[in-house]
Formats: sequence, structure tokens, C-alpha cells
Amino acid sequence: MDQQTEQDKLESIATPGVLDKYQNAGKIVNVVLEKVIAKIQPDADIASICAFGDQEINGELQKVYNKKNIEKGLAFPTTISVNQICGHYSPLKSESSNLAKGDVAKIQLGVHIDGYIAIAAHTVVVGEDQVEGQKADVILAAYQSVQALFRSIKPGTTNTALTKLIQQIADDHKCTPLEGVLSHEVKRHFIDGNKVIINRETQEQRVDEEEIQVNDVFVLDVYITTGDGKTKESELRTTVYKRALDRQYQLKTKHGRAFMQEVYEKYPSLCFSLRAFEDEITAKLAVQECAKHELLNPYPILISPNSIVAQFTITVAVLANSTIQISGLKLDETKYKAAHDLTDPALKELLKLPMDKESQKKRQLEQKQKA
Repeated sequence: MDQQTEQDKLESIATPGVLDKYQNAGKIVNVVLEKVIAKIQPDADIASICAFGDQEINGELQKVYNKKNIEKGLAFPTTISVNQICGHYSPLKSESSNLAKGDVAKIQLGVHIDGYIAIAAHTVVVGEDQVEGQKADVILAAYQSVQALFRSIKPGTTNTALTKLIQQIADDHKCTPLEGVLSHEVKRHFIDGNKVIINRETQEQRVDEEEIQVNDVFVLDVYITTGDGKTKESELRTTVYKRALDRQYQLKTKHGRAFMQEVYEKYPSLCFSLRAFEDEITAKLAVQECAKHELLNPYPILISPNSIVAQFTITVAVLANSTIQISGLKLDETKYKAAHDLTDPALKELLKLPMDKESQKKRQLEQKQKA
């Protein structure tokens, strides 16, 4: 995989067959995400549901692209993060916890086919069909934000303009965008491309302004909290990692070398969970040695203290005349009775816009005629 770097950078959704691979990965993401959501019930064991999600991804992948020598697998392991836990909670079986009625659960997972990545995340309230008050506000703020980004991301739009939309929607719902979150452009085998949209801009955290371009593929990742937006690292064990592609080191221990060999073979460029390794104790020891030599990039478990965090994530492809949603589920907003509503009529109209290709092309034509 490492030798393909330059070729990977050149390939885009304009390359024949590439968009199909993104879309097929996205279909699997959505199918599995719905299956995992169906398992989100009071008293359910989180590690077991995460393992189920990963197994379902692998099962679905066995049905596609079997005639060609194409690498396929997880792009991001199944994680289920509740309440103040922001994300990346994919516990070992021995360190798991159970869901409780009323928990605000964020489910995230990702798939790749031939290195082309689709990721999605969805937020649900455990055991509750009707949601009111602060929980409804934070969930709607996150969902409406990602939908506003989807309707606004097009060639020529700036990343900073998109960040302002998130802030505006969060403000109306009396919530706060989470700090330190980036929506990344994705490329073949690369989950964290250089072009980004920051979830919340502060004096300390900001990014250079860039324009969205034709053929960009983005994982739009929105986190909203009922707290002040700041996070801190939790005491929960980090289990999600990604191989550091620019690092090489010959490990000294036998278990460390065996662990990294399995990473090279199964997860050469994208994210995985320690849950996937049969021997928990060996995996925990091996990952410490790998971390010491910076062979792995960790995805630590952060919390937004004493708050509720909601997340919605979709993958989109920006074409010349339309933007396609590759992955991500719809939210039935009628089940959420928020205490606050959007105040800007233009923003309300934006969220009503249909996003099928024909409607987008029609709007673009009308705009050209006006100009």
C-alpha cells in the first residue's frame, strides 16, 4: 500500500469506477448502521454490539467485488459513545459497559472498498421514541448542522463559511459545537486528508481558509454539546488506532512483532480496534510497545464534562453540478421536541431543499440565469 501513495493522490471520483466503489462502501455503511441501531436497547452490552457491527461489515463486504483482487475492510471500527463521551468508545470485552434507558448514544462506523472510504455516525436515545428538552436540542442541532453542510458544500464554497453554519445552528438550539473536531477530505487509503472544515473556530483553534473543489470527497463530521465545547481526555482505555504510515521500527518483542504483522496485513492504512485481536492481554502489551515507538496513531476517548454530546456524520462527493450523499442515515425529526428552534428563515429554507440530482441541477441553472 505504501508504494501506491502517489497514484492514490492522483485518483479521484472522476476516475472510472472510483465513485462506484465509494457508493458501494456507503451502502454497506448504511445497512450495517441500521442493524447496529436496532441493537441499541437498555442493558445491552456495548462491546458485543461493536463486535456485531464489525462482523456485519465483513459479512456484507464478502458479497461485493469478489471477482477482482481488491482490498476491502473496515475504515473505522464500530464505536458506541454515550452521553458525555465524545467518541471512539469501542471497549474490550473485559472492560465493557451496558447501555441504560435515556442514554444518548452515538454510533460510528466506516467501510472501505479498494481504499475508497465511507463513514457515518448517528445519534439515538436508548429506549425512548419521543425525545424532549435539552436532549432534543443537542441532537437536532447536530443533525441540522450536517444537513446544512450537505446542502451548502459545493465548488467555490469556503470551509470557513461551513463552520459558521454549524455555529449558527448550535447557537439557536442553545448548544455549543465541540472544539477540536475536523471534517476531513478523504482520498484513497487516507482518512484524514489535508483539506478540513473545523467544527468550531476559537482564538486558539482555527484553520486556513480553503475553497471546496470539484471531485472533493468529505466526511462531514459534526459534534454538538450541551456543555461549553471544551473536552478533556478520559480515563477510559484507548482502543482505536491507525498505523502511522511514515514510521518504521523493528520491535524487540515477539508479541509486538506479531501484533504489528497482523496490523500490516489486516489494517495497513485505516483504523482498527484492539477488540479485533483474539488475545486481549497480548494486544494491550503490544500496543504499549508500538505506542512507545510511535508506530500507531491513537484515537483517545475524550469527554465533554457534565454534558450531553450528539454526533452526525455523513460522507459526500462534490461533483460539478451536484453533491452526492454517499453514506449517512436520515433522522425522523418529528420524534424530537426541542425547547428552541432555528431563527433564520433562510436557514430553514436551506434545510427544506431537496437534494436529488435533478433538483440540484435545476437550482444551479436558475442561479446562472439570475446571474
